[in-house]
Amino acid sequence: MSAAPVEVLLVDDQPLVRAGLRVLMADSPDLVVVGEAGTGTEAVRLARELRPDVVVMDVRMPGMDGIEATRIVTTGPDAPRVLVLTTFDDDEYVYGALRSGASGFLVKDMAVDDILAAVRVVAAGDALIAPGVTRRLIEEFAARPEPAGPPSGRTRPGRAEPAASVPPRALAGVTAREREVLVLVGRGLSNGEIAERLHISAATAKAHVARLFTKLDARDRVQLVILAYEAGLAP
Repeated sequence: MSAAPVEVLLVDDQPLVRAGLRVLMADSPDLVVVGEAGTGTEAVRLARELRPDVVVMDVRMPGMDGIEATRIVTTGPDAPRVLVLTTFDDDEYVYGALRSGASGFLVKDMAVDDILAAVRVVAAGDALIAPGVTRRLIEEFAARPEPAGPPSGRTRPGRAEPAASVPPRALAGVTAREREVLVLVGRGLSNGEIAERLHISAATAKAHVARLFTKLDARDRVQLVILAYEAGLAP
């Protein structure tokens, strides 16, 4: 029997973008669009009603932006995975979106096959950490200090709530080998690449990553990358 198709909720304030993605996914029998939203507020409502597997989320939208919507959508048990839709050249909100629970991102000018593959990767429970564009993106935003909030304590519109840096004691239970693995995850390496670099088997590399998920309470690989940067392990 074939597996059930991945149910996708498309969120973008531009109808043409949603229409284009819907057409692309209509040609893939393993993907089905179950709903569309043009605002963050509507995305939160539909995510709760439709319970999709993956939400393809725009960042810049009127009212509630994609960062805040991602934070809400990914809260709670059996939450859908969120794949952020953005443009690398001018979008300053991606790092905040990843810290809010997104499992990766799409660049709007990506090739069709890459867009569909990204949805499948996230639906399978992994995170999209491409060695090229994604690594450069995370490096850029991880290197930037979070802006200080205004005196009222509120964050700037469109900004994620600054997360505290990882204190050294947070890594106290991590072994020396796991630290090495975390460094390489932070650099965007896959399990296979980590295995080659450390001269271990791919299964062993995967086991180390799995233990890091547990010890660092990380939801997925994206959060491990962020933790590696915040702990100063990924230059």
